[in-house]
Amino acid sequence: MAGHLMLKKADFFTSPAQPVAVADRYPQNVFAEHTHDFCELVLVWRGNGLHILNDRSYRITCGDLFYIRAEDRHSYESVNDLVLHNIIYCPERLKLNVDWGELLHSNDVRWRLSSQGMAQARPLIAQLEHESPKPDALSLWLTESLFLQLCIMLRRHRYQPQDAAGPDSGETLDLLMGALGKSLETPFDLQQFCQQQQVTERNLRQLFRQQTGMSVSQYLRQLRICQAQDLLRHSEMLIGDIATRCGFEDSNYFSVVFTKETGLTPRMWRQRYTAAV
Repeated sequence: MAGHLMLKKADFFTSPAQPVAVADRYPQNVFAEHTHDFCELVLVWRGNGLHILNDRSYRITCGDLFYIRAEDRHSYESVNDLVLHNIIYCPERLKLNVDWGELLHSNDVRWRLSSQGMAQARPLIAQLEHESPKPDALSLWLTESLFLQLCIMLRRHRYQPQDAAGPDSGETLDLLMGALGKSLETPFDLQQFCQQQQVTERNLRQLFRQQTGMSVSQYLRQLRICQAQDLLRHSEMLIGDIATRCGFEDSNYFSVVFTKETGLTPRMWRQRYTAAV
């Protein structure tokens, strides 16, 4: 696609030898579609926003993790107190004898990081941020070793959004996120979930809003709308069938909600991208 921004290494790395850099986004504002001549890991700490990656919409919030290749196109829209870290790196500058492709490349670009993983990531990223700008040889080696630790930790503690829980998850918020990811087609009963997990519904609602900036129902609705956007753009399913697939029993209500969230009716959304082909 023509017209998008290209972010350059020279604007983000202090030297041609620096392999990794940390770019904090406190907060991440709306950012137009762009590519890079480097790769990046995106880890979301708080708030929410719409992440458009290679023409697919993702409603993102705390714990979301993305692996972005240099050629990927992405942008941020509809952000609300969105706080994240970009860990940017140049694969050709990594010198350790490591299978970086195995660690960093996956058919799945979007993951979630468990609460335990997020707690472990913070000090590693802080160390990286402190060490990576230094140009001496020892700092370059330490930067790469810290990046390796971070990548291994992310690999160990990541999980797919639709999984019931992370690989080591005992945290209620992780379990709730997994349950919501599996409830795009079916109703979600928060009261029943709280009874199963033996937690107070009021406290869980407060925690969820504090971490994400949304209510549980708003987040689930956004997940369903993102799935609908993807199906409208990349499938020939009837709009009524898409409504059902995205958890809306009534296609008229689906159209009302979709239009309110996106500013376009489902039919207009589909036509916009069909015309662009």
